[in-house]
Amino acid sequence: MSEDDWDKVIAVNLKGIFLVTQAAAQALVSSGCHGSIINISSIVGKVGNLGQTNYSASKAGVIGLTHTVARELGRHGIRCNSVLPGFIATPMTQKVPQKVLDKVTGMIPMGHLGTPEDVADVVAFLASDDSGYITGASVEVTGGLFM
Repeated sequence: MSEDDWDKVIAVNLKGIFLVTQAAAQALVSSGCHGSIINISSIVGKVGNLGQTNYSASKAGVIGLTHTVARELGRHGIRCNSVLPGFIATPMTQKVPQKVLDKVTGMIPMGHLGTPEDVADVVAFLASDDSGYITGASVEVTGGLFM
């Protein structure tokens, strides 16, 4: 992997999350509003994946960033959590060879890839008052893969 490939993925996946989280935190704290910041990571940030050193490291960084932000902003009534999707039926997974998808699907206890709606439902819950005492959590949306 080239250093340039490393830098590009870190810039988008980690620095991008940092900048958006920072802007949201500043706006929420200065307005005195309570709120919820939800970062999207990946199960790969927790378990790694062959050939994805940069991606895995960036997504692991999002998990660590989320934990720290949750600690720092809790006193302001601001929660911060991350969502760790697994294999979700998206344009990204459509690029994966079918035999690989079949192998992965066979390892998922639920027996199928997730949908974008599966991830959106978790994000909606974390944004709602129903999750008012949840902060610093990393919620896996994987159909049980890697449990």
